[in-house]
Amino acid sequence: MRITNAYCIVTSPGRNFVTLKIVTDEGVYGIGDATLNGRELAVESYLTDHVIPCLIGRDPHQIEDIWQYLYKGAYWRRGPVTMSAIAAVDTALWDIKAKAANMPLYQLLGGKSRDGVMVYSHANGRDIEEAMDRVAQYQEKGFKAIRVQAGVPGLDKVYGVPKGGSYEPAIRATTPDESLWATEPYLDFAPKLFEAARDRFGWDLHLLHDVHHRLTPIEAARLGKALEPYRLFWMEDPTPAENQEAFKLIRQHTVTPVATGEVFNSIHDCRELIQNQLIDYIRATIVHAGGITHLRRIAALAELYQVRTGFHGATDLSPVCMGAALHFDSWVPNFGIQEYMIHAPETDAVFPHAYSFKDGYMHPGEAPGHGVDIDEELAKKYPYTQAYLPVARLRDGSMWDW
Repeated sequence: MRITNAYCIVTSPGRNFVTLKIVTDEGVYGIGDATLNGRELAVESYLTDHVIPCLIGRDPHQIEDIWQYLYKGAYWRRGPVTMSAIAAVDTALWDIKAKAANMPLYQLLGGKSRDGVMVYSHANGRDIEEAMDRVAQYQEKGFKAIRVQAGVPGLDKVYGVPKGGSYEPAIRATTPDESLWATEPYLDFAPKLFEAARDRFGWDLHLLHDVHHRLTPIEAARLGKALEPYRLFWMEDPTPAENQEAFKLIRQHTVTPVATGEVFNSIHDCRELIQNQLIDYIRATIVHAGGITHLRRIAALAELYQVRTGFHGATDLSPVCMGAALHFDSWVPNFGIQEYMIHAPETDAVFPHAYSFKDGYMHPGEAPGHGVDIDEELAKKYPYTQAYLPVARLRDGSMWDW
């Protein structure tokens, strides 16, 4: 078997996605997600101009060698563009290998470790009352774990809170939207949000919260301690993780579990966090962390230190990434939870898939490969539209972490 063709499909059924399709001389093809939210065309160019020409004629079964070739051979290693491009190739090759073996991807990885993949979704509200109503809606849908975010009094635009309808942070515009942030009112407000959640929903529901890199380490420690009475499943991205040692300060002051890593690109971004047991969940994604091949290494390192997986799964990842992640989740021994934001109907139509949701759990399906395809003709009806993630500023106008 040889690779005879490969090309990118850029489409925007509700939001922008980049998909790589690799075709072989035996008619078997595979697809991989190459979406980098707000920088989609950078990955598309990297693949089209630099990677695809190097794939033609290669044996698609040599996944490890091709991964090393693209990682070591580029000289300029890591980074979100490079690793997203490698991930797209890697996911497509695993899709091909599993299809050629006529088995679902999880079987090729080693078989299932669990009967279902527990997932969580997002309950967002402009205030506590609206957030609680959204929690109730997701609980009625069967979710056993729910991330809760609410507007902070005095702040007009807050991370995780939609202006209307479902939450999608990428705004279709020629420049990024700007939001306002102030730490003090947030730190006072967040415990009240989860006190209300426990009062209304009790203790059988897993509650999660995303801080989105907004706090300094000592502020994150204060928040974690304040949230301890409400027994969160995790506190996500409490502070920027470039300085991995910063998490030591958080760990010294709170037992609230910590999750981080959705912006990580390689094992080196989280190595110290895992080895020093400074986090409880690693959230790196297949599309941004080098694909299935590299994420297996991250998960294996995490398993040694009892750190579990909790992969990013927002709508900035296409159903291709979700399908691959669910097969990975079904197999990986140290699974924790999987984020699952429901895609728009237009997205689901462009990306027909075998995975399904029932009673709080996702199931990858039994289709050969990762079980997700792309309707290329339908994709053409949704042309790329420039979109940006917002930026955050403090009240005095200075830039802050988003």
